[in-house]
Amino acid sequence: MERARRRLLDTLHSDEPMDAPCVSGSAASAPARPNRRTMGALGVRRGLEWLLGLYFLSHVPITLFLDLQALLPRELYPLELRNLMEWYAKEFKDPLLQDPPMWFKSFLFCELVFQLPFFPFAAYAFFKGGCKWIRIPAIIYSVHTMTTLIPILSIFLFEDFSKASGFKAQGPKTFHERLTLLSVYAPYFLIPLMILLFMLWSPHYKYEEKRKKK
Repeated sequence: MERARRRLLDTLHSDEPMDAPCVSGSAASAPARPNRRTMGALGVRRGLEWLLGLYFLSHVPITLFLDLQALLPRELYPLELRNLMEWYAKEFKDPLLQDPPMWFKSFLFCELVFQLPFFPFAAYAFFKGGCKWIRIPAIIYSVHTMTTLIPILSIFLFEDFSKASGFKAQGPKTFHERLTLLSVYAPYFLIPLMILLFMLWSPHYKYEEKRKKK
């Protein structure tokens, strides 16, 4: 009886953290007596997680109703959505969506097959907070997305659309038009960069090896 009581006390007073797949807000490594600095860091982390959750949640309709129009048959979309896409492509002089080249369609295919199924899981994980299982998939997503944005942003910045090039559609010519188009695509590079740094540096998303008791 005395031995069982000691084992129970050792378990309750053990300083080893339990390795749970998802740790919600206040339970994520909060000390017994939280101070202002701890509560502030917790608020910043939860705010960032909610921002990322909203990002992935909003990405679902953007991908389905707008981006994939350049890949899927036009007959799948109602006239209103097609008109919206045509208005955007001409108003912002987006050559990739006016007349999508094959390499850009390959990026959209990856978005359809790999990214779109990932968005709901990522939104859930970040809204929940502290889900360590999302770390590796989020790193893969962020690196892949940033890689695809590098040639896109480079074309918008440096391609000379006034000369004969591989683009049949009208592209941006003035520096202001280029910056306007960059402002549409740049968040899809900057937010994945934020995700990558958050997953690499945040201790709340790193699995710790359990110490073996002697």
